[in-house]
Amino acid sequence: MNKNFPILAREGWPFIGLTLSLLILSILFCPTLVVILFLIITIFVIQFFRDPTRLANTNPNEVTSAADGRVIAIEKTRDPFNNRDSLKISVFMNVFNVHSNKAPISGKVTQKIYKPGSFLNAALEKASSENELCAITIKTHDKKIITSVQIAGLIARRILCYASEGETLSKGQRYGFIRFGSRVDHYLPVNSKVKVKLGQKVKNTITTLAEI
Repeated sequence: MNKNFPILAREGWPFIGLTLSLLILSILFCPTLVVILFLIITIFVIQFFRDPTRLANTNPNEVTSAADGRVIAIEKTRDPFNNRDSLKISVFMNVFNVHSNKAPISGKVTQKIYKPGSFLNAALEKASSENELCAITIKTHDKKIITSVQIAGLIARRILCYASEGETLSKGQRYGFIRFGSRVDHYLPVNSKVKVKLGQKVKNTITTLAEI
């Protein structure tokens, strides 16, 4: 399924507009070093809010990553949002990764939970339970449950989740955004077949995390 998104995420337009304005003003009124500084800041902001169009994996039994980043955890644990044994695969996003989040599988959103919390380094395991987060539960056509959890980080201070309870999402559909470095935990059926390794770099919509 081909989902078309702006090249630059709409969440970033105000930031991009501000930095471009400051860059133009610096060119007009400031010395070269200041201009270079604002140029670097502008380039960083533009790359942070990029949101490339990607072709989604259409296999209904494969769960794709909801986020770009690096796999930092693969473990059997308890899904605290649905009180069940599960396989958790966590993806850490640094400030250079694409930060829009895409549905890891097609299905109906049966639950949405927002929990305020701390802003610890998202790479730490305790960030899963202590940091601010927003979790959505997706039930597939064959009644399998996948929980996708957006987690704030040390720098990330804004979680945006556009999915609503009762809504049906298609795999690869854009459902949220986290600003400036963070993490997404995926809770899958406990007998899922893992398709990634610790430390592997993954891309939302494209990389298969597991087969369920």
